[in-house]
Amino acid sequence: MEERMQKYLQSMIEEEQNELSENADKIEHFKKLCASKGLQLTDKNFSYVQTIGIIASYPNILSYLNPKIENDKEELVKCDLLNNQYTKKGFVSGYYYAADYMVMAHPYFRRGFYENSNYAPKFIDLFWSLNNPEMDLYLAIDFDRVRINVDDSMYMELDTWYGAQFTKDIQEIPDNVSKLRPPLDLDKHIISFFFKNAYSLDTLWETKNGIKSFQAEEFKTEEETININGIDYFPARYIHAEFDLNKKSFRHFDGAVHLYNESEYFQRRDSDFNYNYKHAHQIKSNSKKLFKMNGVVDVETLIKYTSHFFTGNPLILEYLDGVYPDYITEVIEKVRDNMNKK
Repeated sequence: MEERMQKYLQSMIEEEQNELSENADKIEHFKKLCASKGLQLTDKNFSYVQTIGIIASYPNILSYLNPKIENDKEELVKCDLLNNQYTKKGFVSGYYYAADYMVMAHPYFRRGFYENSNYAPKFIDLFWSLNNPEMDLYLAIDFDRVRINVDDSMYMELDTWYGAQFTKDIQEIPDNVSKLRPPLDLDKHIISFFFKNAYSLDTLWETKNGIKSFQAEEFKTEEETININGIDYFPARYIHAEFDLNKKSFRHFDGAVHLYNESEYFQRRDSDFNYNYKHAHQIKSNSKKLFKMNGVVDVETLIKYTSHFFTGNPLILEYLDGVYPDYITEVIEKVRDNMNKK
């Protein structure tokens, strides 16, 4: 396990180096912008964090970039001022957009108060949605760091999952990615027993030329491996189906097991189906197809065989039904009740 973690950390270092290299032009442009405002930055001021992006760090850097943004005596910034100076996007929580950088909400809004974690879900979205003319709103801002890759790419990580819900009216499902995780406050032993070591379940819907395709891939925790010819692989069960929008039925449905090596596994499991679109390093796992159906496949057949193919994993039932099975809900409630009593 220690060796595996070392390899994972090494892969993270290599990923940072690659991302910084690929964004060298952005970094040089931002250096020139800062120099025009009296701030000299070097390569040491830039880093890549998977959950955030390319970051420029310097004490009070935001004040150099925009002197109009000032803290009050409680070190808060009035939201009216932020909204006037920057652009906000509802699906990119915690970030304010400028032409050359993005202002970030304070790190204490992030999971575990850790500056490199993702933002804890919901609060900032709810705070942003307040629209009361009798209220003045203020927010704590990260003055020492800004993100310089100005785009909508985000590392998504909600408590259980994100993405559009499943419906039997397949044509009504929007093209989207989803990622489901067991509740993050559950002990790993509970996840091992009740979720059968499920780490995540990824889904993807895409439409092209009248065909709506569906993909689902299940990642287990790193304890589950398969040894093939002396090499450890991390198995991931995978489903693929194609829905004909004109005929309103599936025309193809197959299942396989993807086999990831260590480096691929640790990179891919915390991303989603968009990984290969967002990264220069493409991941293409080994694969063993296990079944296939061609012809007219109805929705009930897809649901039935998908549920059983991902056997023992409540995440697929949560995705298809919108809720956990009752026994899982009871376990989660009991665990949380016990935690609250401590």
